Amino acid sequence: MASQDDTLRQLMLAAQAGDRQAYQRLLRECQLWLTRYFSRRIPPSQIDDLVQETLISVHRKRATFDGARAFLPWLAAIARYRWIDHLRRVYRAAETGLDEALQAAPQDDSMISCLSIDALLLQIPERQAEVIRLVKIAGYSIAEAAERTGQSESLVKVNIHRGIRRMSALIEDV
Repeated sequence: MASQDDTLRQLMLAAQAGDRQAYQRLLRECQLWLTRYFSRRIPPSQIDDLVQETLISVHRKRATFDGARAFLPWLAAIARYRWIDHLRRVYRAAETGLDEALQAAPQDDSMISCLSIDALLLQIPERQAEVIRLVKIAGYSIAEAAERTGQSESLVKVNIHRGIRRMSALIEDV
């Protein structure tokens, strides 16, 4: 990690001095790093756009980089701010209503699916929603979910079944 940071820092310093090849290589390296960074935070269909937005911010803020400091924390701070802005846009869209979100961005199925599932999980009892999130979304085993929630394994199974049945009924009522 320190080696990568040193390399990126040197590339940025060369880019600030006007080296175009160093700047192109820096942007490619940043793109790879940002893709990995965002892949753990947002749906895959949104990664490319957020990476591009962040690279634009890096371009605009490149003069503020202090060569005496590490590069990756500087990049991570910019990425974090872009990510927060992205989340604000997503949550604002969710607040305007799911129907409007569907009309605004029909190509973004993963975001719509996340919003739909979150909206459904809010309408069922919390204990059911919690175990559905753990087992069906986060991928925990029944035993792990039971340990995390303090419920027995059989109760976890029952709550998952009842929660999914309630969510199905909510969908059918729409």
